[in-house]
Amino acid sequence: MTPPTPQDVHEALVRIKPHIVHTPMLRNAQLDAATGGTILIKPEMLQRTGSFKLRGATNALRKLPPAQREKGVVAYSSGNHAQAIACAAHSLGIQATIVMPSDAPAIKRDHTAFWGATIIPYDRATEDRIAIAQNIVDKTGATLIPPYEHPDVIAGQGTLALELFADAAAQNLTLDALIVCCGGGGLIAGCALAASAVSPTTKIFSAEPAGWDDTARSLVSGRREQNDMRGSHFCDALLTPTPGELTFSINRHLLTAGFAVTDEQVRTAIRFAFEHLKLVAEPGGAVALAALLAQQYDAKNHVVGIVLSGGNASP
Repeated sequence: MTPPTPQDVHEALVRIKPHIVHTPMLRNAQLDAATGGTILIKPEMLQRTGSFKLRGATNALRKLPPAQREKGVVAYSSGNHAQAIACAAHSLGIQATIVMPSDAPAIKRDHTAFWGATIIPYDRATEDRIAIAQNIVDKTGATLIPPYEHPDVIAGQGTLALELFADAAAQNLTLDALIVCCGGGGLIAGCALAASAVSPTTKIFSAEPAGWDDTARSLVSGRREQNDMRGSHFCDALLTPTPGELTFSINRHLLTAGFAVTDEQVRTAIRFAFEHLKLVAEPGGAVALAALLAQQYDAKNHVVGIVLSGGNASP
């Protein structure tokens, strides 16, 4: 599978722009004061379906030829990619089948079903979601759209960074750093590709839950490291066993380093977003803010972008 290019990210933005929300770049005086920096917030919980995932799903599905659309699409996801594929498929009249863990938050299951997708539950501790999805593909001829290991998905996710860099430039700001939530690595790979073209001096950092920091460890070792799968499930959106082969082929060259945050640091970030930003952040969507508040990156006198990647949290 050929990795996407920065040009693919630019083309994705043109393709999906009529179908997504250009989420705003936010500032907050308390956050600037707490960190000593100029913090630029990209709140993707304000995106349709409540997360950045609609970007990649929309780009991938709108690139499918009519013959493939007629056979439907299949995806596996803990929730946000599921909702995004279901929504994007609904807008195109495509039948979507989603393989979801049985312990996925009810809010994510319900919102996926709202868009008319068929949900196939599985036990994430004992069953292989990729094998289940591939079996459906083999039987139906549907197209598999994975959550991160797909060039069109990666390119679509990177459009949020293009928006952020453009909004920053409009205020005469250049990002010194961008901290991005990371599971399989699709979002941060797309963002890094975008940065390489429009803001090459910006350092890109991954943020992951402690115990699931496979990208951070892989950046150090130079090879794809595995998680032991025994960590907390609090950040349910980011529980991947290892970086994607395609995503890591991009990230190993374009990322500076990775951060890992504890559940308590994530709770602090969720609380901060609620009290000061007036935003609902799900645990996985708050890890970049958690890393910043925990001072894992010294933001003093720096311009730092952070992605709040989703807000599909159980009440």
